[in-house]
Amino acid sequence: MEVVHSRCAGIDISKRDAKVCVRIAGGRRASIEVRTYGAMTKDVLLLRDWLTDQQVTCCVMEATGDYWKQFYFLLEDAGFELMLVNARQFRNMPGRKSDVSDAQWLADLGAHGLVHGSMVPPEPIRQLRDLTRLRTHLRREQARDKQRLEKVLEDAGVKLAAVATDITGVSARAMIDGLTKGLPPDALANLAVKTLRSKIPALTDALNGRFNEHHKFMVTMLLERIDRTEQDIVAIEKQIDALMDPHQQAKALLATIPGVSTDAAEVIIAETGGDMSVFPDAKHLVSWAGCAPGMHESAGKKKSTTTRPGDPYLKGALGIAAISAANSKNTYLSALYRRVAARRGPMKALVAVENSILTSIWWMLTNDQPYQDLGSDYYLRRKPRQAIDTAIQRIKDLGYNVTLTPLSPAVAQ
Repeated sequence: MEVVHSRCAGIDISKRDAKVCVRIAGGRRASIEVRTYGAMTKDVLLLRDWLTDQQVTCCVMEATGDYWKQFYFLLEDAGFELMLVNARQFRNMPGRKSDVSDAQWLADLGAHGLVHGSMVPPEPIRQLRDLTRLRTHLRREQARDKQRLEKVLEDAGVKLAAVATDITGVSARAMIDGLTKGLPPDALANLAVKTLRSKIPALTDALNGRFNEHHKFMVTMLLERIDRTEQDIVAIEKQIDALMDPHQQAKALLATIPGVSTDAAEVIIAETGGDMSVFPDAKHLVSWAGCAPGMHESAGKKKSTTTRPGDPYLKGALGIAAISAANSKNTYLSALYRRVAARRGPMKALVAVENSILTSIWWMLTNDQPYQDLGSDYYLRRKPRQAIDTAIQRIKDLGYNVTLTPLSPAVAQ
């Protein structure tokens, strides 16, 4: 097999150290040297010096948790090609698994050009990514705290959630604060504002429970947690806004896609880097994100076409955007969802919508153009005969015959 890098290094990384194998091609057999380096900064700098002395041209390392970051960020300026490889791409043979053998296997694969490096964005995008991911985690934790708050109220016999949609809204929050102060149910119900005032009788009954000191302690603590998390989210969003300044144009373009909110646009830019030149075409972006059907064919038979895992944060934002787009009115994405859902079910239809959104994102950011909706009647205009045949068949299934007569031009207008 052709050798692409005559001097290649493979690094198997753990929390405390790393096994490093340098492979130098020459003669009939390549020479191999394996060393162990610690994960402290001084040790990684010694590793960089050794690799430079060995005139390594390519270094391949495994993406192990977050432990690869210490090595990658200190080695990325060393002057050789640095590749971060997903563990799925280089599984060793069963029964031959060790840190040393993994390092040797990485060096062999890298020397022959059999692995591809993962995308590691520049520092500003990495910081933006850290912030958007932390915001996602905080919002999820805040949602769990709200669920815990509802459980405490249910335990106290307070059925506020059965009447008010949001138990942390303005009215509901005032009522819960009143509960901790010992106000009677009728006084609590009168704290409702706007449309919730029409439900004062129901609120009076819902707030008549057995709220005691234990419930007061639990509710007070949970409300403080919810408020503190909200303050943290606001602070994080200020940092995100500062880092998003260079990407305001891309953010505005993404917001023109049905279903893509401002927060979703920020997540998409943070996870993809906002630079579509990294992906040769839209299909590469869709595949990298895990929104393309898999391929598993053997003996002429197609087997599982399950999508690959992909980026969980990007897929989470795309999933929310796809649901919103599927529920939109008179858009191409909603028509696409209904068309696929009728044949293959709602889950695969959502993946199809995510695929379409990502394809649009690649073209929009590549050409610096806003989203252009194809219209809800796109498939009717594309294949009108098929639409007519489908409608006729549905009428026949109901036990009727139908005869089609074309409208005159004047009537059609």
